[in-house]
Amino acid sequence: MVHPDNKLGRRARRLGGAALFLAAGLVGCGEKEGVKSEVAITAPPAAAPKAASVPESVPSEPEGVAGESYDRIVENGFLRADREPLSTFSIDVDTASYANVRRFLTKRMLPPKDAVRVEEMINYFPYAYPPPTGDNAFAASVEIAGCPWDAGHRLARIGLKGKEIQREKRPIANLVFLLDVSGSMNEPNKLPLLKAALQLMVDQLGENDRVAIVVYAGAEGLALPSTPCDRKEAILSALDGLAAGGSTNAGAGIELAYEQAVGHFIEGGTNRVILCTDGDFNVGVTAREDLAKLIREKARSKVFLSVLGFGEGNLKDATMEQLADLGDGNYAYIDSLQEARKVLVEQMSGTLVTIAKDVKIQVEFNPARVGAYRLIGYENRVLAAADFADDAKDAGEIGAGHAVTALYEIVPPGALADEAEAGPLKYAKPAKAEVEPGPADSPESLTVKIRFKAPEGDVSKLIEQGFIDEGRGASEASGEFRFAAAVASFGMLLRDSPHKGDSSFGGVVELAEAGLADDPSGRRKEFIGLVQAAREMAGRSPRP
Repeated sequence: MVHPDNKLGRRARRLGGAALFLAAGLVGCGEKEGVKSEVAITAPPAAAPKAASVPESVPSEPEGVAGESYDRIVENGFLRADREPLSTFSIDVDTASYANVRRFLTKRMLPPKDAVRVEEMINYFPYAYPPPTGDNAFAASVEIAGCPWDAGHRLARIGLKGKEIQREKRPIANLVFLLDVSGSMNEPNKLPLLKAALQLMVDQLGENDRVAIVVYAGAEGLALPSTPCDRKEAILSALDGLAAGGSTNAGAGIELAYEQAVGHFIEGGTNRVILCTDGDFNVGVTAREDLAKLIREKARSKVFLSVLGFGEGNLKDATMEQLADLGDGNYAYIDSLQEARKVLVEQMSGTLVTIAKDVKIQVEFNPARVGAYRLIGYENRVLAAADFADDAKDAGEIGAGHAVTALYEIVPPGALADEAEAGPLKYAKPAKAEVEPGPADSPESLTVKIRFKAPEGDVSKLIEQGFIDEGRGASEASGEFRFAAAVASFGMLLRDSPHKGDSSFGGVVELAEAGLADDPSGRRKEFIGLVQAAREMAGRSPRP
């Protein structure tokens, strides 16, 4: 069980957020003429989704996949803007879910539903958001258009773009590689891939950076004391000499890794533990709650944690995601050397350098312009509205150059079903709005507020800005908007979401193709191939 004060234990709370807000641009979209859609909202805090005719879906799967573990996801429902105008959540730049889903589809298997975290799939891809100017940490933008899977709804895309840091200007790094070398890592896609991945990263480090290597199996050990990178051969040799064997004592390894990081702490530099594992901890501190408590305590040292997941069959995805979350870091899944290059070379500054921590977003919807809304994904990042201004509440971190995307499906006021259809409540009264709605004649549909702290700060800053829906249709949206919508639609199909509306694999491909104009890495084209593979399997291939 996850403690209710943990970020992963807040599923029952409403949405919110915070952080730095600079550039902001809004594009809207209109509904098709003569098309109406109704969403029946029952009693708060939950709302009944609109029934929809779905042409394509994927079959359900048995609980879990062999020895792999995933947290159950209860999708966000629609909320009435006149009763709950505030949506608050912690940002998330994890990308593990997409790479893990790709692993399943590449093996001609449909992923377990709970392995599909839609926000991580969306955020796997970079988007052409305007960068911040001057000394600002973020730039923010909003685009609103017709919803591709429901012609009567709107879709809002909120994007944050962190400032880029040139590699030569990156702060000096004090890194500790915390490596699982237990027997469960003795597979080609585990320890050998891990070693090759970190060797790629070491090749990119500067001579003033430092690396220590802590290994753990039945007991912890210091495979390499903190070593400056002008001695890269010693670091690479230590990595090359690692071998797998024994059980997994993660707790002892974590203690030693943070001890090394704190002992060589660089003021104003990058201080980070990089944990590489399949998450199968079975000796010493093994309970997820105890590991979470340990990481939460270590995070007070201001040493950040990144978690890289490897392998299959016994992948403990849920544990690794939580540890990265509590360790003020990010979680990526490495399924290939190409993915390692993306995370540890192409995005090295974002992986290593935190530009803002405890970043929260809070969206206030204008009930005069929005009937109901639904945050797509971020289920385990939802916060109570009061958490937004509470600097004691932990939230997500953003690395240099990272972008964060969040999508809201919006129901126009006129599309809400008559409340009487749900029937009167016997035991509860409808929830009251936590804030008074703005002027009824305000043209704004929503206001986005961002609250964040400097990497070593304790007091948050706030920036906010309102946005207008200009009424543009889905076909008028930017290619970037349509690609993000394609990934969201695909995620809902894989989850067999009750909110997938008219989503179809063919529709996903059509949307995604609109975003192929700028695809230097070829990853968007690869996405289309995964969609086509899933389409072939759906309806006739059982899930693992």
